[in-house]
Formats: sequence, C-alpha cells, structure tokens
Amino acid sequence: DIHFDLVDHDKVHNFRIQKQTPLNLFKEEVAKEFGIPVQFQRFWIWARRQNHTFRPNRPLTPQEEAQTVGALREVSNKAHHNAELKLFLEVEHGPDLNMLPPPEKNKEDILLFFKLYDPDKEELRYVGRLFVKSSTKPSEILEKVNEMAGFASSQEIDLFEEIKYEPSVMCDPLDRKASFRSSHIEDGDIICFQKRPPPESEGQVRFPHVPSYLEYVKNRQIVHFRALERPKEDEFCLELAKNHTYDDVVEKVAQHLGLDESSKIRLTPHNCYSQQPKPNPIKYRAVDHLLGMLVHYNQISDILYYEVLDIPLPELQCLKTLKVAFHHATKDEAIILNIRLPKPSTVGDVINEIKTKVELSHPSAELRLLEVFYHKIYKIFPMHEKIENINDQYWTLRAEEIPEEEKNLGPNDRLIHVYHFTKDSAQNQAQVQNFGEPFFLVIHESETLAEIKARIQKKLQVADEEFLKWKFAFLSLGRPEYLEDSDIVSSRFQRRDVYGAWEQYLGLEHSDTSPKRAYSNQNRHTYEKSVKLYN
Repeated sequence: DIHFDLVDHDKVHNFRIQKQTPLNLFKEEVAKEFGIPVQFQRFWIWARRQNHTFRPNRPLTPQEEAQTVGALREVSNKAHHNAELKLFLEVEHGPDLNMLPPPEKNKEDILLFFKLYDPDKEELRYVGRLFVKSSTKPSEILEKVNEMAGFASSQEIDLFEEIKYEPSVMCDPLDRKASFRSSHIEDGDIICFQKRPPPESEGQVRFPHVPSYLEYVKNRQIVHFRALERPKEDEFCLELAKNHTYDDVVEKVAQHLGLDESSKIRLTPHNCYSQQPKPNPIKYRAVDHLLGMLVHYNQISDILYYEVLDIPLPELQCLKTLKVAFHHATKDEAIILNIRLPKPSTVGDVINEIKTKVELSHPSAELRLLEVFYHKIYKIFPMHEKIENINDQYWTLRAEEIPEEEKNLGPNDRLIHVYHFTKDSAQNQAQVQNFGEPFFLVIHESETLAEIKARIQKKLQVADEEFLKWKFAFLSLGRPEYLEDSDIVSSRFQRRDVYGAWEQYLGLEHSDTSPKRAYSNQNRHTYEKSVKLYN
C-alpha cells in the first residue's frame, strides 16, 4: 500500500535498546533478529527533506559507528527532528544471492531506489536499488533497470523521478541523456519506471503513466452519499478525486442516479462534530473542488448529502423557498407548504401564494405570517417586507387566518400572547418551559379570567376533565403570577414598556401531551414526515 516514499515507518521492525548500548552491540542484535552477520551490515540515517519526503540520507560515518545508540539518536534528532532513531539497513547480495560486504562509497556514488509501474494492473511496487555514478546518465543503466524488473534487456522504458507528494504530486520525466549530477539526483532519490506504452494503447488504460497514477492515488477519495431526507443511511459510494471540480462531482452523482441533468443535484456538506448535515447546502459552483466540500474546520469528512431538485439549482437560487406551516382556522393538523417565489417578492406575495394552495374557512379570509421560535410568537411580518432576508432555517414560519374578532378591536380591547407552559423543577429551581402552539387572543377591558378560560377551552377544544387541571398565570420575563377566576386579566397587561411583547403573556400551565410537530423547525433537518406542496 506504499505509493509515496519507501516505507511505512509504523510497520517497520522496532528494537528497544538502552541508550548507552554501543552501536556494534546493537548490530549483533540485528544479526540475531535478521540473520545478517555484522560484517555485511551498513546503516544509513534517514532525513526529512524540505519538500516533506523522508529518505535515506547518508551512511553512518566511522566516528558515528563507534558511538552509542543514544548519542546517535541525538545526532539524528537535532538534524531531522526524529523522536526515534530511524536507520536504513543496506545489505549487498552477489549474483548467487550470497551476502557481500558493503561496497566502498565515495561522493561520486549515489544510492537510488526503483519502483516499477504497471498501467494495466494500476500497480506501483518497489523492485530494488542501485548505486550509480553521479557522472553517468540514465541511458547507461537501462539494462540493469530492465534486469531488475525481469524485462528483456532491450525493453524500451520511461523513467520518472518521484520528487514529492505534498502539498501536490511532483513526478517528472528523467532526462536519460543528462548526467544524474546535472539532473540534481542524490542519495535516497526514487526513480519510477514503466514499459513505454505503444501508441495504439492510448485510451485503453485509465492512468497510462506514472505521474497520472500518482496524481490519482494522491487525490482519490471514496465519498459516501446520503439522501438529505434520510441523513443516517448511506445510499451509495463513489470513488472521486479531491481535485474534482464541482461540475465533475454533480455529474458523477447524476450518472449514478440515472439523471440527465446534473444541475438538478444539490449537495449539502457534513458536520463532523454533530454527525448531521450542515444547515446550508452548497450553492451552484460555489465550491471549486471536492476537497472544499469535505473539509470541516481541520477535519476531512467522507460524507455528502444529496437532493434531486425539480428545477435546476441555478434557477432555484434565483428563487427564495420558504417552509411555512399553515394552520387552518378549524382543523388541528398543520399543512407544510414550500413556497417558492423570486427573491424580490414580499410577504404579501407569499400570502397570495398560500391562498392558492389551501382551503380557507371562507373565501374572503385574511391571512398573516408569523415568526415562531421555541413556542413563542416573535413577529407578525408586515405585508411589504421582502422575503429574501427571512430566515426559515431556525425559526418556524406560520401562516394562519386572522380571526374576525381581531379585526374589530375596541379602544380598550387588547391583543395578548397566549402560550402553553410547564415547570421544570430540575436543579431545585422551577424553570418555565414553553411548548405547543402559541396564539393570540383578544381580551376585553372588564373580562374576568373565568370568562377568558371559557373562550380558550372552546378555541382549543379541551375536554372538561382535562381543562380542570389547567392553571393560568400572567408571565413577565419568565416569572408566573397565578390568576384567580375573578381576576380582571386586562389589568395585568397595562405596561407598554416591556422589551419584546413575547415576554409578557397569559400562560396555560398543563402537562405536555402534544405530539411533536414535523414542522417544529428549530433544526433544518427533521425526520418526521409532513405534507409538502411545491409550486
């Protein structure tokens, strides 16, 4: 599985040696472990190069050979920041495979490592090493390289130098007519080679040359695709490349799904921390490459979520889609509407669109659009407000008919917020928790709580037995003041300087038995089914 450099150092045989052990004693340990007599061993220091590759750098000097393992580690650590002492063991073999003493090495000698690439198998493997003279040319060692691979001595081969792989792959053709010295070849360099592809083989293999194969290995990425509405389940996997463009990625997904129009694919990135889709999908061509879709802070995910849209994404992005829960005047169940309009449209346009999609209690019914968050009404949208800046990712948008009584408010009538709540007594302190559907209610100047309760019971259609358990309170900034049936409720709502009308309301305290709504939109992704109506 090693494609770059030479070895996975995590899988190399490790020796635990005391620092004060002389190197010649360590060599005896190696001889016992590998069956290589001391006189046939030559050790090299590894070095991390400026281009982040890690290669054998030079043999140990005679002075270093006489040192302890600990002293040698200090030398290696200072020069190359290795916490461990990493050594390369060179062992020479003769033609009969008998071990030979290491050949004498001078500055003219260069130790090269060779890898063979097979385009048909898409396989790159290590095949051996050679000492060459820096003054020689690659053309002068072709027979030896062919012999290393088991090829005929006359086999035409192409040579490449594996230079680096971070941050991008660099693997360049090696000039066979220039000397190794003039090509800046040095100890520890890697030469990749392959049979020269015949002209007729063009297009028959995916990666005809070493550089294209290494580029593929560097960038390949298995991506798990999940349907956005089923974010826990992998639907399919595709092998892609980190440097694939936005168009490449959606084209591959469309091909897999059998779609003709890749522009109808919309992708959403993965949040590595929450293990959920991110709130916002990827805009059309807004990310250059696949890697940009997968990066989340300092992590790289391998998950993307997809949707198949009914219109191309570039067209959809010129529209604003709002998810609106429509509450019928007399029916319990809300209908979830996805209203899609041009971005310059207003709330009035949304209301008109809703009217074409729902059944109203009477033809002249008027509607309003509310912003609901955690079971409180925070806003009634003005009809002229532009929809482009309305956020339905975290707030619930609710449309409802305006009751007739609200249209004819008397001078002393008041429109108040009414919320359901329960008290959570955790941590020895009663905490008000709102739940259910908030609503508006008209109260009259001299109306008692008993009269208001009767209207609320009728409005909410609560059975007598259940309704007897309910308590009623005036709440301001989360503090309940419980009311008696004889209390005049409007007297509690005299102050007008309260910040945020939603913080002053009539509270209905009872147990929360309501089913969780599919449109309870504090999170973009809900897993309950709802009725969806598109234009």
